[in-house]
Amino acid sequence: MQWRDEGVIIGVKRHGETSVIVELMTRDHGRHLGLVRGGRSRRLQGVLQPANNVEATWRARLDEHLGTYTVEGTVLRAAEVMTSACALGGINLIAALLRLLPERDPHTALYEALTVIVEQLTDVGVAPALMVRFELGILGELGFGLDLTRCAATGSSADLVFVSPKSGRAVSRAAGGPYRERLLALPPFLGNGSERNPSATDIVAGFALTSHFLLRDVFEPRGLAMPSVRAAYIERMIKTASA
Repeated sequence: MQWRDEGVIIGVKRHGETSVIVELMTRDHGRHLGLVRGGRSRRLQGVLQPANNVEATWRARLDEHLGTYTVEGTVLRAAEVMTSACALGGINLIAALLRLLPERDPHTALYEALTVIVEQLTDVGVAPALMVRFELGILGELGFGLDLTRCAATGSSADLVFVSPKSGRAVSRAAGGPYRERLLALPPFLGNGSERNPSATDIVAGFALTSHFLLRDVFEPRGLAMPSVRAAYIERMIKTASA
């Protein structure tokens, strides 16, 4: 068995004295692990770091085996990511979210989103909004996508400011006004009139929105808690924005 694909490293674990197990999110083969022999060598240590892009060749005798990787670095951004607490928290959160997906299950749209967000991890003015959208993408790929394009009550696409916590559908200001205490806020950067530079308040509202559906539909049914790296990322983002 053999294939070659591009991917982003989301995890590295030591294996024995000289090797590592690398976890990639690949374009065509999904989240996929493999052994890199000699991965702890000086030559490979700088390449085998989370957030780096690689070209990888995977080989195994049988498809269900762990298999081995040979990798070539294509974009090495890990050193820059490690200088920023927000960026480092961001790649850890991305990895935790991607681990909700079945291993080796292709998710090309998520991979494309991943390649965008890893380029912006150190930009605190851009990355948090992309992270909220990435969480929406995770929900969608797991079968729990939200409909934020039209009002659930009227069918209108105008002035959408709420989301129903039950249906995950947008609600307009007029239709949702009387029930606003029961509804979730839909920040403008997620609506039809998307903002380019959302405020920290809107980003927090976005994370509150995705948190509700991630907990209800993904984590709690699996008996899991929300990853601690998520709360840490949001806290760092708020502190950085305030500073």
